[in-house]
Amino acid sequence: MKTKQAVSPSQASANRKTRSYAAKAKAKKWAISIARGLLLFGLCFMIIQPMLTRLSTSLMEERDLYDSTIVLLPRNVTLDNFRIVFDLTTFPTSMLNTVWTALLVSVLQVISTTLVGYGFARYDFPLKKFWFACVVALIVIPPQTISTSLYTYFAQFDFLGIVKLFNGGQPINLRGSVLPYALMSATCMGLKDGLYIYMLRQYFRGIPKSLEEAAYVDGCNTFHTFVRIMLPDAVPTILSCFLFSFVWQWTDLFYTRNFLATSSRPIFSTELSTIVSRMSRYFSADASKPIIVPVGRQQQLISIGVLICCIPLIILYCFTQKTFVQSIAMSGSKE
Repeated sequence: MKTKQAVSPSQASANRKTRSYAAKAKAKKWAISIARGLLLFGLCFMIIQPMLTRLSTSLMEERDLYDSTIVLLPRNVTLDNFRIVFDLTTFPTSMLNTVWTALLVSVLQVISTTLVGYGFARYDFPLKKFWFACVVALIVIPPQTISTSLYTYFAQFDFLGIVKLFNGGQPINLRGSVLPYALMSATCMGLKDGLYIYMLRQYFRGIPKSLEEAAYVDGCNTFHTFVRIMLPDAVPTILSCFLFSFVWQWTDLFYTRNFLATSSRPIFSTELSTIVSRMSRYFSADASKPIIVPVGRQQQLISIGVLICCIPLIILYCFTQKTFVQSIAMSGSKE
């Protein structure tokens, strides 16, 4: 038989303290986990609850809207509301226009801001701090402050007198086409371009210069070093900027109203209305062609329009969330 060894009082006290510390650490871990779970649940509820409410409202018949006994779940389910919104927004055409415009703007913004961000990170040039202050101002100052200038400039477009020279002394009207989008995006003056330049600059500054020096020793010139060494390493941050640009452009209404609104003499007369602009045209308070429906019914159709706009973005994020989170973490690396 095994004899039980005697434990000294000091050793027993130490064992009790160890068990006490372990119990406290376990309780603290559980408390932190519960608090984190409640916080995440609250944040998710704040985001998901409005979407669930709009989904429920979109499936209701008109009589359910005025039934006070119905809170969330519809009593009479119908899909006719989606058909009405699809007809009003000319859904296939508007969706294609939205995708085309968002992709074009996002690609041009990523190309231009990547070049500028790399230049700020790696090269010294006159008035560098001043120009970077302009980039910060581009982030801080809202674009609405230059809306009048943008309208006038693109409605009477003339670059250094060249347009008037070849157009009989008259400027051309670029409104109603995608050219204003392309010009602003290619020159780093598009929507949120200052933020993308800042993110890319921070990332490129965190890359060791020894990588570029090694490439120069191996015979690469500046262009090859940028394309073969720096760009592949910056793919997560570039993809993050692309996602930001695509999402903001997808839901943008300010530039859409300025650039894609119908004008008297557009250089291209194609219809480029996006889903957001179509919904605004029919349902906003100052709409030129408001739809005549009761207020409750109008809110119901708006809910469907919001769902139509959000679902593609949710699907996009589901496939890119890992790279997106990784790029955000890497863009804040220390200088």
